Amino acid sequence: MNTPSKPVRILAAAAVAVTMSACAGQPAPVQATASAVSSAPEIPGTPAGAQLRWLLDALSRPPVAETELSAHFAAGFLKSIPAAQLNQVFATFKGMRLEEVVTSQHTALLALGRTGGTAMEIALSVDGTGLINGLRFQPPAAKSWAELDQRLGKTASRTSFLAAEVTKGGDCRPAHAVAAGKAQPLGSMFKLYVLGAVAERIKSGAFGWDTQLTITPELKSLPGGQLQDRPDGSKVSVLEAAKMMISISDNTATDLLIHKAGRKAVERTMRVWGNDDKRNVPFLTTRELFVLKGAEYPRHAKRYLPMNVRERRAYLDGVVAKVPLSSIAPWTAPRELDTLEWFGSPADVCEAYAGLAKLRDKRVGEALSINDAGLGLDGGEWPVVWYKGGSELGLVDMSFLARTAKGRTYVVTSMSVDPGAPIGEQATMELVALARGAFTLVKSS
Repeated sequence: MNTPSKPVRILAAAAVAVTMSACAGQPAPVQATASAVSSAPEIPGTPAGAQLRWLLDALSRPPVAETELSAHFAAGFLKSIPAAQLNQVFATFKGMRLEEVVTSQHTALLALGRTGGTAMEIALSVDGTGLINGLRFQPPAAKSWAELDQRLGKTASRTSFLAAEVTKGGDCRPAHAVAAGKAQPLGSMFKLYVLGAVAERIKSGAFGWDTQLTITPELKSLPGGQLQDRPDGSKVSVLEAAKMMISISDNTATDLLIHKAGRKAVERTMRVWGNDDKRNVPFLTTRELFVLKGAEYPRHAKRYLPMNVRERRAYLDGVVAKVPLSSIAPWTAPRELDTLEWFGSPADVCEAYAGLAKLRDKRVGEALSINDAGLGLDGGEWPVVWYKGGSELGLVDMSFLARTAKGRTYVVTSMSVDPGAPIGEQATMELVALARGAFTLVKSS
């Protein structure tokens, strides 16, 4: 139940995306050894090109001293991505060779490099003083549906995908699909339904976005997130909790919102939006899922799974709710992915986004727009981008809604599942790249 947690994020093994807005600083000196760039294609003589030249040299010799990094990166960038993390990324892409400068502007460029036989795009931008304020390493976007299908199939043993246009009437019209109607574990993408239920309850007048929620021991969950670390009795508004649930996949925020909206309200939202998978009833909180999978496993799971819905509700309230967080032990391999999770297909996820869009609640858009997982669509062409992903051992899911400047809306969802083994972090980067390419393909189809 962990997702890319910040708009700016580096995974331990590789950079998914590093994107910062312009920050003031001093002009950056540019230095590069001839050996690092002598065989490379021509690099433009622009501020962005100068920093690319330095970056290629730096990638040949990590770790790079913090003083040198400070001379090339904007202060705001290094505040979000400290030198130690940046050097981890440099080590991952050590020895990268430049193959092509794909596009070039005065303060930004996109280049194609290769390291260890793997192609990787470098998206780099600089501020008005020439310091790097945006840097993204990413697999190249798919150039065709056939290429996308081939690359998607390599991410896991079970995959599904949908790229669809959301029509003015709120219907999902598929443009390309791979097992798009097959239900898979959603991971934290289930939080789309929680957001929808909350917004619907607010629309009905039950409470407001400014309503205060109280963090109590029984409503705290495990990370991801931050709210679990706040003192018992602390307050958080519904809006703040919603933003944290979506942008950093905060599990405690999620459970607070499920408690406020009501479990049955979330179940009703799922059903109305077309997801009628019986495994979603009762609709689990994140804490309940952690207990069923991690507290004295498999005792609770074996007792819970054979029960009917009424018995399950009683077991959750009477037994699972009393299990302390300290009893939950971590697990290191995929566990109960097809029995204890939240479930839906890429087609269901598209309908969920369509349902959220129909609410026409600007607060919903605010929450979904905070984090784009490094998708990196051009803001001029795609002024609205929503994102929610999901991950657990054995699954990586990605879903995006993006609206063009002309008002056409598309949803792209990919789901990669392997019940037998964890999925590597490289798959996360690949799914983001495939989504980025899919938006270009679907827009032109």
